[in-house]
Amino acid sequence: MHKQYFISDPHFGHYNILKFLDKDGKLTREFDNIEEMDDEIIKNINAVVRPCDKLYILGDCAMYRRCLPTLDRIITKKRILIRGNHDIFKLNDYTPYFKDVRAYKMMPKYGLVFSHIPVHPRQFLGRFNLNVHGHLHSNKIDDPRYFNICPEQIGYHPISLEEIIERKPKENNDYQEENWENEGGITK
Repeated sequence: MHKQYFISDPHFGHYNILKFLDKDGKLTREFDNIEEMDDEIIKNINAVVRPCDKLYILGDCAMYRRCLPTLDRIITKKRILIRGNHDIFKLNDYTPYFKDVRAYKMMPKYGLVFSHIPVHPRQFLGRFNLNVHGHLHSNKIDDPRYFNICPEQIGYHPISLEEIIERKPKENNDYQEENWENEGGITK
């Protein structure tokens, strides 16, 4: 039986990501060059994901059109892209490398929503228990309902659906809602 794996923000071919700093001023991706970073991420994916498995990339797969062929080095061809803010090319640029391209993936049975950018907190009200996302790289949201799966957060290895299910909050109301009306410009 096939398994499902997830990773976000590989940023294949993105030279400037090697200059990103965390809040303490430390490099977030400590590689000597972009080829080393790309090779490490691909090696780690291929060490876990089998050809029969599905791999979801939660956005920002490649920074330049010329870097999209890097995806062919991943052994599974059952790849699904959840588009991110840097996935700016036309759909037909992605279809040779992905079985499907989406905005989100929802698994209501498990209370999960997968996205590139974290969803608004109101999306949890009676709908989801966990938002698996990327985009934030070395940053985290201090809320157990969010799980950042950028490579910097998960050791540059994809994570299985089973591992994600294990870490989701048991109940949607385990987390005390704050006054969301005053957050982010939301008004009644």
